[in-house]
Amino acid sequence: MPISYATTQDLSNHHHLVSDLFSWPKSAEEWEIYRLSEEQISFFQENGYLANIKLLEEWQVDKLNEELAELDDPDHPRHDLFYEFHSNESSDPDSVLFHSLGHWRIGPGFHDVLWNPAFVMVASQLLGDIPVRFWHDQLFCKPAKHGGVVAWHQDYSYWTRTQPMQHLTCWTGLDDASTENGCLYYVPGSHRWGLLDKPELAGDMEGLMDYLSEDQKSEFKPIPIEMKKGYGAFHHPLLVHGSYENKSERSRRAFVLNVFADGTRSATNDELLASVPIVHSGEKMAGQFFPLLYDASEPQ
Repeated sequence: MPISYATTQDLSNHHHLVSDLFSWPKSAEEWEIYRLSEEQISFFQENGYLANIKLLEEWQVDKLNEELAELDDPDHPRHDLFYEFHSNESSDPDSVLFHSLGHWRIGPGFHDVLWNPAFVMVASQLLGDIPVRFWHDQLFCKPAKHGGVVAWHQDYSYWTRTQPMQHLTCWTGLDDASTENGCLYYVPGSHRWGLLDKPELAGDMEGLMDYLSEDQKSEFKPIPIEMKKGYGAFHHPLLVHGSYENKSERSRRAFVLNVFADGTRSATNDELLASVPIVHSGEKMAGQFFPLLYDASEPQ
């Protein structure tokens, strides 16, 4: 039975679908429709990303946007469950970037996108057909006309507290994303540059340039990832990416799912995420807050 806002306290206690947003496949044949081709996997390995993967139907996008309209209210009754909540992560009030982590614990729809069959199958394949665990989620929302930038960065530069590096990110649009409203940009091949220093995420768009070699600067050729809503882009943890401000009359809303291969361990004795119990250095990332999403070795 679907769980409602009124009855749930913390959806991180539920490691399965809790709403009617998705159906879990019951056979190998049902899983097969979500599998990538060898050509798609090869493209990811060569370029560090794979875009325009359909993950949601339009009605599912609509439901998630309805849920988002409730979640972005700082007075939401379960606001305490967010790991982070920034009505504007930018320091400029005229350049707004809404950014949150932890909404999977609050909204049934944003909880269930973790167990979207189309997502978990692709994630497992791109990680090498191995079991996938959840790391954390994010919401990025750029309002019309003045949505702020997300500076050039590599995701893993913020995640070195988890090792080894066997992570993957998926960005999914809740609006059509174009160059006009601040779509994602990727720098193909930059996942082979090694780990770079990290800039301020909502700061200077070009801050990462201070950390690049002359050769890397010459190879820095970003491409826009324009996608229809409901489509996703997967990228390597070292791929350089970012997005410019929203200059259009349309919003640009998106959610991000960050995962890692089962067996990833903590590399710190400090808190990994706000209010999450400490996972001591060397201990496996697992349990309530880092659930197993898909195990390719189990019969499907």
